[in-house]
Amino acid sequence: MSPQDIAEIIKSQFPSDVMEMIKFRDQVSILVNKSRITEMMTYLHDSPDLSFDYLADLCGVDYLGRKDHRFEVVYNLLSIKHNHQIRIKAFVTETDCSIDSVVGIWAGANWLERECYDMFGITFNNHPDLRRVLMPEDWDGYPLRKDYPLKSDLGEKEWNGLKEVIQSAERNKIHEAR
Repeated sequence: MSPQDIAEIIKSQFPSDVMEMIKFRDQVSILVNKSRITEMMTYLHDSPDLSFDYLADLCGVDYLGRKDHRFEVVYNLLSIKHNHQIRIKAFVTETDCSIDSVVGIWAGANWLERECYDMFGITFNNHPDLRRVLMPEDWDGYPLRKDYPLKSDLGEKEWNGLKEVIQSAERNKIHEAR
């Protein structure tokens, strides 16, 4: 089954939720409304004709300045049984920066959703353990957001742990010089 065929099946099952289908170099991306993402993903996983049994990747994208939505959550799905794949993109707004978790469908989404939360600040509703996974728990901000400061001198936003490491290194340097 081609990606275009899969996209047509999804559009027929969820006509009001599919916002756009994009085909580029034999890859198809389906942009969807996030409101029924769990239902849609369950259908893609459980349907015998589709059988998307493997979540190859889940990531976030920041489109700073976009009026309709700022973020997308991108799901790259693969059916090992049928050897086909599809990409689903769900819109997430800055004012409601959350989407339902798919951990109940693919257990491997656990880490990927935590990483997306940690880097972009997108909350995954009903996630079993949504907490930072790459950054320290007390980190302020989300490093992959396009409005995240690029300068190393963040002033008040500077992570306290970094200040402690720098002070410790300076103490060790003075101690070793003696």
